[in-house]
Amino acid sequence: MELTPAMQDFILHWGEMGTKWGTNRSVAQIHALLHLSDAPLPADEIAETLGIARSNVSTGIKELQAWKLVSVERQLGDRRDHFTSVRDMFDLALVVIEGRREREFAPTLAALEKVLVEAREDGTPAPNVGRIEETLETMRLFDRWYADVARMPRAVHLGALRLGAKIARFLPGANKA
Repeated sequence: MELTPAMQDFILHWGEMGTKWGTNRSVAQIHALLHLSDAPLPADEIAETLGIARSNVSTGIKELQAWKLVSVERQLGDRRDHFTSVRDMFDLALVVIEGRREREFAPTLAALEKVLVEAREDGTPAPNVGRIEETLETMRLFDRWYADVARMPRAVHLGALRLGAKIARFLPGANKA
């Protein structure tokens, strides 16, 4: 696959952002390449295009599959697996958000629930127990909000996103300026 300078910049930037998002640079670059590619790519072509080891591509593909960001396809007459990214950017964002919720937010809720039970029983001072309770309740509130929003149809999501901050005009107590 031939990369234009803009495509190279996109892939390099996505790799840099990947390190900030908590993933390996080459994993993020693989994802960026697959996101840009018009057709599914085999691992050897990914490795050649990005100039990374085939073993790194295999590891990266497995990680991306675990995140449900990449899927495998087969092509008639070709024994190799071909990989493609979630094509729709809105769907891609939803997959990332749900993945982060499952891997980061939900385990933190579970840990806080356990810590709160422990804090109530081990003599933790009341103000500290209160902070733990407040943290847990705030996180539960956001989690319930996310669950409610996630169930809405895509058209509602898009409408709310397009409406943006203008929605504040309809909320009680919001600044009407």
